[in-house]
Amino acid sequence: MYTRRPPRTATAVPGTTTAVPGTATASRSGGGHRRARSRARTAAGLLATAALLVSACSSGSSTSTASAAGGTAALAALPQATPAALASYYGQKPAWRGCGVPGFECATVKAPLDYAEPAAGDVKLAVARKKATGPGQRLGSLLVNPGGPGGSAVGYVQQYAGIGYPAEVRARYDMVAVDPRGVARSEPVECLDGPGMDRYTQTDSTPDDVKETDGLVTAYRTFAEGCGADAPRLLRHVSTVEAARDMDIVRAALGDEKLNFVGASYGTFLGATYAGLFPKRAGRLVLDGAMDPSLPARRLNLEQTAGFDTAFRSFARDCVRRADCPLGGAGTEPEQAGKKLKAFFTRLDRRPAPTGDADGRRLTESLATTGVIAAMYDEGAWEQLREVLNAAMKDDDGSGLLALSDSYYERDADGAYSNLMFANAAVNCLDLPAAFDTPDEVRRALPQFEKASPVFGEGLAWASLNCAYWPVRATGEPHRIEARGAAPILVVGTTRDPATPYRWARALAGQLSSARLLTYEGDGHTAYGRGSSCIDRTINAYLLRGTPPPDGKRCS
Repeated sequence: MYTRRPPRTATAVPGTTTAVPGTATASRSGGGHRRARSRARTAAGLLATAALLVSACSSGSSTSTASAAGGTAALAALPQATPAALASYYGQKPAWRGCGVPGFECATVKAPLDYAEPAAGDVKLAVARKKATGPGQRLGSLLVNPGGPGGSAVGYVQQYAGIGYPAEVRARYDMVAVDPRGVARSEPVECLDGPGMDRYTQTDSTPDDVKETDGLVTAYRTFAEGCGADAPRLLRHVSTVEAARDMDIVRAALGDEKLNFVGASYGTFLGATYAGLFPKRAGRLVLDGAMDPSLPARRLNLEQTAGFDTAFRSFARDCVRRADCPLGGAGTEPEQAGKKLKAFFTRLDRRPAPTGDADGRRLTESLATTGVIAAMYDEGAWEQLREVLNAAMKDDDGSGLLALSDSYYERDADGAYSNLMFANAAVNCLDLPAAFDTPDEVRRALPQFEKASPVFGEGLAWASLNCAYWPVRATGEPHRIEARGAAPILVVGTTRDPATPYRWARALAGQLSSARLLTYEGDGHTAYGRGSSCIDRTINAYLLRGTPPPDGKRCS
């Protein structure tokens, strides 16, 4: 599965992943500031229905220790002293240079490919920053990550965070981003070319018979083999634990004693992992749209499926109050609206709709499902979703839903894809053992997934099969993160978040020994900078003054 900051809202063409042919998930917006942010940010990824976002300990990282509560191991902290074998990495001085974006400078920082064998080679990490503008005393660096896994943090800081975060935060902090290993500018994993990805995203992800099941399995195998052929060594070392260790090297290179960090969606798992490994170096950490690292892949995917159902029900309630809603009129219950949408998907499964696409693509069930899921991330996209559903359901025009799907997959007008989906699968499939190993296991689990979401359950269940064919064995396991000894950490959850269900925020806050839970009563994925002055004031106070809110504070 895939989680990330809300993708930009598509306009005519929206924060898991590469993994599932034709399914996706994203984020939200709302209000003037939220809409501006959506337009500015790079689509960091969708909730790729295929792999899991949570990872655990990987080779060369810390060990796990038995936890007194919860039944899963707890991530153990690394020694505070820097190992001699890593001294050269921690002693780097970045050579900053212009990078073509006014106000920003870029550098490359090296990290060991394998922390267990630092002499075996390096990974080059792309780093970008915009220095604090003042006035006021500089507070150090504030690293940001938009989620995914696979979202470009460098793109995010240059296109949104570095220019769109509250002015008082940008005045006091250097805004910094590092693309995690295997992502975007940091030695990106590549798996398929544009035409190959087009075929992959159009694959029938709700197989009705043996032939269609074999076609889906073939698509997963082809995708995985492409990733393995492109980066056979790197693919073994793109875990979240390794990315968190990389962030500590970047912290040292920036000259900061502690890491200050805002992570959204999957970025919360990355930030929490950092705190678990380096609790004494964790500064002011905001974990917005939190994930629960203690869950196995199947449970994560199932709960995320339920999260999308919650978001769809909110959309349906809003939709049926509008004159242009294609899912029913006033008084129509969400269940009935869902049945009408599911019937539309079934119709597309039999006969895809024309789109006018230059490459000849038609709107398949899988692409339509991805387009709808993309709009669930951000309630600011609901109006657009009504428009494109009307066009597709009433006029047999699939161009709008195709555009939403393309935005989710980060496909440009020339048919090229970013590496978002490739990196998403690479990290997810390394972080956790596969949710399912065989198609038969998926079939047995279908009733659970369809109960969690009558509209999306079938497709999301099959999407969870992709890691079964991954060329590299998972190195992580479900685990708790306690980060004992860390300063107060702010965990933020949204009650109707589609991609990271609110229960996950409560679970992570319950694990972290110093967590304060901040709740946003609302729709969409993540909360900071999305229109709630209560949320923004609370987070700004924490970042600027180190003042966390009372545990359990709620905003609307």
